Amino acid sequence: MSTYRWEKSSYSASSSNCVNIAAAEDGTMRLRESDDPSTVLAVRPGALRALIGAAKAELLPTSGW
Repeated sequence: MSTYRWEKSSYSASSSNCVNIAAAEDGTMRLRESDDPSTVLAVRPGALRALIGAAKAELLPTSGW
């Protein structure tokens, strides 16, 4: 497994409960939850932009997960 330079959002403050993001050599982004750092998801930048855009526009369900 590659070593990634993980970053967290400035909105996370000092809390350890946050999502970390890193850029991978293959052009994808890596995401992980700080509570479970061994689980890493790979996502293409365009898909991540779409997800963040939908969240900002409040288009994602807030219950039923």
